[in-house]
Amino acid sequence: MFLLRGLAVGLFPLIAFPAAGRSGEPLRNVIDSEVRAAWQREKIAPAQASTDAEFLRRVSLDLIGVIPTSAEAAAFLDSPEADKREKLVEKLLADPRFARHQGDIWDMILFGRNPPGYETSRRPGFQAWLRARFEKNTPYDEWVRELLKAEGNSDENGAMYFAQWRSAPEDAIEAVSQTFLGVQLQCARCHDHPFEEWKQRDFYGMAAFLARLEVITVAQKGNRPIFAIGERNLGDVRFTGPIKNAKPGDKGEPVKPKFLHGKELAEPALPKAFKEERFPANKMPPKPKFSRKDALAEWITKPDNPYFARAVANRVWAQFMGRGLVHPVDNISASNKPSHPALLDALAKELRGHKFDLKWYIRELVNSKTYQLSGRGTGEPMPEWFQHARSRPLSAEELAESWQVATGFLAAEAASGKKPGTDRFRPLVRDYIIQFFGNPNTGTGDFQGGLREHLYLNNGPLGQMINVKDGLAEFLGDAKKPVEGRIERLFLAALNRRPAPDEVKKFAAYLNGKNPAAEAVWVLITCSEFRFNH
Repeated sequence: MFLLRGLAVGLFPLIAFPAAGRSGEPLRNVIDSEVRAAWQREKIAPAQASTDAEFLRRVSLDLIGVIPTSAEAAAFLDSPEADKREKLVEKLLADPRFARHQGDIWDMILFGRNPPGYETSRRPGFQAWLRARFEKNTPYDEWVRELLKAEGNSDENGAMYFAQWRSAPEDAIEAVSQTFLGVQLQCARCHDHPFEEWKQRDFYGMAAFLARLEVITVAQKGNRPIFAIGERNLGDVRFTGPIKNAKPGDKGEPVKPKFLHGKELAEPALPKAFKEERFPANKMPPKPKFSRKDALAEWITKPDNPYFARAVANRVWAQFMGRGLVHPVDNISASNKPSHPALLDALAKELRGHKFDLKWYIRELVNSKTYQLSGRGTGEPMPEWFQHARSRPLSAEELAESWQVATGFLAAEAASGKKPGTDRFRPLVRDYIIQFFGNPNTGTGDFQGGLREHLYLNNGPLGQMINVKDGLAEFLGDAKKPVEGRIERLFLAALNRRPAPDEVKKFAAYLNGKNPAAEAVWVLITCSEFRFNH
């Protein structure tokens, strides 16, 4: 298809990357030197550096979740400044949409699109809490600790939703371990792991930290319950041995909390003859005399925790580079070695040294030459050796908001003088966008567009955006303006690049034939080049 630039198969000359990292040098240089060393070892030639247009669109979607306007694209492409890429990164990191987009990403990490469980679909309070952490640039270890320790009620503290979601301790520790430690313990739930070092007692020792939690409804607000998390002073998980040896009626032995590959938790003794009272109805539960949950949160987020820094360094790397240095990102184990061990060590060390400042880490990643390679290479969506940029489908939010920008819908709305709507998916219907585009891939690079997507793009209500008064289609159809200028603006608006000569020729023939301009807009905003970030 002539609209697609394509991923040209072939190898390109090596780029002049910095020499191997030295102590104290910028992390972006360490990234480049370590990745280059792997190319040389594996005899891999990387793609060329990305064009300004490739970089502009990629970094805009990655940092703020939406494409630039045609005016922003033209200004960046025409700028002669040698450091314009670094300046663009700083501008995007300071944009309020950065916090919202990172909040979207972490909401998907922590909950997924359609999580099971009561009230999990109605969590705007949690999403607002998460966005606020990125707005303030709260260090990662601080907000994870706050999340895991969450206190108060769900109406005042959105972080409560994460603790409420999986109330069974076995389910909760699986989620916590995978998300924040990059460790999959679930196989050790029923038996010692056959391929990893985790034992059943490791699993239940970790689950014991969360065994005393209880979700308590403390009030009602309209038809919505307000809840809190109570923690009892007594209660343990029980271990019955391998599931194959389970016997009817066997309740098993209580298991004390034990840190993964560490010591048992030292708990203060309760007073003699202590008796646990039931949590009172419709009241905030009292605090426990000692909190196992808080002890776990403190251990997880300690700088010297052997898993925590590596897990987040790997997860954020995958967010921007397509795959983790350990892949999948939530399976860091002895049998699943990192592709670049020294680099992962360096990333984790630098994150600790910079007090888990994720904005700093993201800045270094996107300023690296590795991130800024072209997407034209082998065609792999998630290249193992990062020899070219990854390719990923846009999320539902990215797609809807980029359509709003490309078609001129947002600009027309602002120019109308009307108060802008608050629905991110306007004028489209959120539920339909989520239904068709809410789960664009499985996280393993095997995205495959389906018939439902195709039917929506061909027969759905995109015309509401495309045909907006004073929008892109109206400009494109204005025969009084030079056709080349109209086509240039079309491509800058939709694909954030200028058209190639053959594209100008074909679109000019179409428009000069008095064909509908709206169809030309539709072609670009539904093509694969628009649908993917690459």
